[in-house]
Amino acid sequence: MTRALSCISVNGNSYFESTLHKMNETLNRVVATIDSMGDAMGEFIVMLSFNNDKRHFFYRLIVVLFLVFTIPYNASAEEMIGKGEKLNLDKCIDIALKKHPQILAAMSTLDVNKSKVGQAQAGYYPQINWSAGVSRNASPLTTNQFNQTNQYNQYSHGLSLSQNIYDFNRVGTKVDIQSFNVEAAQADLENVKLNIIFGVKQAYYEALRAKHARDISADTVKQFEEHLETAKGFFEAGAKPIFDVTKAEVDLGNARINMVKANNAVIIDFVNLNNAMGMPAAPPYELEDDVAYQKNPVDLSESLQQAFLNRPDLQSFLRQKDAAQKAIQLAQKDYLPSLSGSANYGWSGEQTPLDNGWNVGATLNFNVFSGFLTKHQVGAALAGLEVTRAGEETLRQTIRLDVEQAFANLQAAEKSIDAASIMVRQATENYGLAQGRYAAGIGVPMELTDAVVALGNAKLALSGAIYDHMEAEASLQKAMGAK
Repeated sequence: MTRALSCISVNGNSYFESTLHKMNETLNRVVATIDSMGDAMGEFIVMLSFNNDKRHFFYRLIVVLFLVFTIPYNASAEEMIGKGEKLNLDKCIDIALKKHPQILAAMSTLDVNKSKVGQAQAGYYPQINWSAGVSRNASPLTTNQFNQTNQYNQYSHGLSLSQNIYDFNRVGTKVDIQSFNVEAAQADLENVKLNIIFGVKQAYYEALRAKHARDISADTVKQFEEHLETAKGFFEAGAKPIFDVTKAEVDLGNARINMVKANNAVIIDFVNLNNAMGMPAAPPYELEDDVAYQKNPVDLSESLQQAFLNRPDLQSFLRQKDAAQKAIQLAQKDYLPSLSGSANYGWSGEQTPLDNGWNVGATLNFNVFSGFLTKHQVGAALAGLEVTRAGEETLRQTIRLDVEQAFANLQAAEKSIDAASIMVRQATENYGLAQGRYAAGIGVPMELTDAVVALGNAKLALSGAIYDHMEAEASLQKAMGAK
């Protein structure tokens, strides 16, 4: 049995290999069951000139293919992300769209609403019921020859059919309402995806920002280490006082503390990225530093127009408003009559054969007075529509705010990048001058320390402005309803 199983393998695919091993015991039981089903299948296999080993292999192949292609597969974190794998932004987004629980919840909500459409459509079809009953009866008004109360059994069973004939399209209106709810749920699903994609982008850029900050901190530590060695050399040569050495040691200690903080920020931002992808237990991985600053012209009025056209949360509100309008129509239809038909065929009696009978009829139902119930139902539906309209207007204002804020942040980030680029160039030149002066023995420690700190801050400012720009761009895309 084991030898036959080993013949079925997929090299390089850990999912299939692990699945085959886990199914080994199950397959043994399945094959044993098939063997015990009789000689018919065995004779059929023999007709195909299969020997016993080949027959076992044939059974196993069928069972494996059945299990692989019918059992739902939920990949683990290790199978979605390989240990040490380098991920780019598109890969992170793809993982989030497959694994994030909010998407699974939104998809289930959509399925619920689709089922409600089917429930509403049930009103188009006839309703058929079968019933059966038995009862034990006693009549105190009659007695038998022994002066005992007569007791007897009563049996009955039958079929009944009812069909809505005309109801002024009540059923159709209910179907329309649920159909609009399905469209709203579909838009809600797209909105969840949009938010998750933005969350991944934001976490991805923050993780890269933290890595760059760590690299800048490492460069600062290295610069202070070199400065310390230079100060020690001058002190040992008697060219500089001990103050230069202790000052360099203090500066190096501060730089190392900042390095620890930068490392911790990287760890936290990777944890945030894991959660944004819906993979809190993801194995260690790397990120591709594929961020490149590019200034793209953006028009505010066009961005607003695209936002009002594409935002899925606004589309959801519009479909909810359509459903609310239909709900008013449905409530008003209770002022109108409805016509239905029915048919029954049944058997009843005290003993077999039971007597049978049937009836066919139609019923016109008209609600004359219900304590003003319909009036209040219509009023509630009208109020519900106003709530939806108010929510739509609030959302439109929020969309405008989102677009304008993201647009302003994008413009500010572009200006910051230009300013920070100049700062880095100037700080680099200043550091070179300060380093050269100190190496020549004419500089002071404070001058070099200030130059190193200024260069590190300028690099952090430029890196931060670039990632501010990337996040502002992602925020504007989200505000416009673009993925």
